[in-house]
Amino acid sequence: MKKKYDIVVLTDQRYVAPVIQNDYIRNVLLEDWLVVEALEKEGLKPTRLAWDDKNFDWNNTKAVLFRSTWDYFDRFDEFSQWMEKVSRQTQLINSEKIIRWNIDKHYLQDLENMGVHTLPTVFIEKDSTTSLEQLLKETRWNKCILKPCISGGARHTYKIDPENMDQYEGIFQELIHNEAMMLQPFIKNIVEKGEISLVILNGKYSHAVLKKAKPGDFRVQDDWGGSVHDYDPDPDEISFAELAVKNCVESPVYARVDMVKDNEGKLAIVELELIEPELWFRKNIKAAPTLAKAIKKYIDKIQVNF
Repeated sequence: MKKKYDIVVLTDQRYVAPVIQNDYIRNVLLEDWLVVEALEKEGLKPTRLAWDDKNFDWNNTKAVLFRSTWDYFDRFDEFSQWMEKVSRQTQLINSEKIIRWNIDKHYLQDLENMGVHTLPTVFIEKDSTTSLEQLLKETRWNKCILKPCISGGARHTYKIDPENMDQYEGIFQELIHNEAMMLQPFIKNIVEKGEISLVILNGKYSHAVLKKAKPGDFRVQDDWGGSVHDYDPDPDEISFAELAVKNCVESPVYARVDMVKDNEGKLAIVELELIEPELWFRKNIKAAPTLAKAIKKYIDKIQVNF
C-alpha cells in the first residue's frame, strides 16, 4: 500500500494549533517548523499531528518522529499502549526499543555498567518501605535530589536535606506507593555553572547549550524559570557525549546528552534524552537539515512489512 506521508512529526494537542501563544509556545512551533521545512527540502512529504490524533490512520505514514509530545509522562499508560499499537503500523524514530529503554531512568545503571560515568543514584522501587530519613542516613548525602524514574519537566523533583525531610516524607510515601523513585546527591555545579546539554545527531556532535536555573532555584527547565545559553563544549565533553550515545541499547537517530561535573569534578551523565528532547534547532541553522538527512537515510533503509 502506498503511504500518504513519508513522516509525521509528532506533538501533543496543546501545540497543534494553539490560539494563545507565548514565547515558550512560539519556540515549540518554530522548532517543529524548522524540522518540517528541512524534511521537505530532503524531498520527503511530512505532516505534523498530535500523537493521540484519533482520526489519523498510522498505516498512512512510513515513519513518525517524536518532537514535542510533552504530555506523555502525565499519560504514560495511554502513551505506552498507543506506542505498542502504532509500532506495528509504522516506524518510530527513535525506535520503540530505545524509547522503552530511555523512558525509565533505571537505564542509568546500564550506562554505568558500560563504563559511562553517571551521577550516583539510589533507586527506590515501588512499594518500598524505606523513609527519607533512612535514605539520607544510608547515603550520607547531606543534600540530595528526589525524583520519579519516569518523569519530565522536573515533575515531583525535590531538593531534600535533614532540615526539610519531614516536610517531604508524606509526599514521598504517596509517590513510592505508585511509582519507582530515585535519589541523587545535590550537585553544586548545576547551580554554580549550569547543566551542559550536547545534541548528538546520527551519532555525531551537532551543537550545545548551557541550561541555568533561576537565582534561588536548582531546576534548569524553562518550566521553572530556567534559561538557555550558547555553549562551546571542549573536546572531552564532546567525546563523553558521543561515548554515552554509543552505549545506548541501540543507535538513536537523535539524542540529547545532559551532563555536569559532579562534586568530585568528574564529567557525569545527568540523563540521556532520546524520546522527545528539545534540541534547540534555532541555535544552529545546520542542525535541522542534519537531522532531516539522517531521517531520509533511515527511511530509505526501512525494510519492514506492516
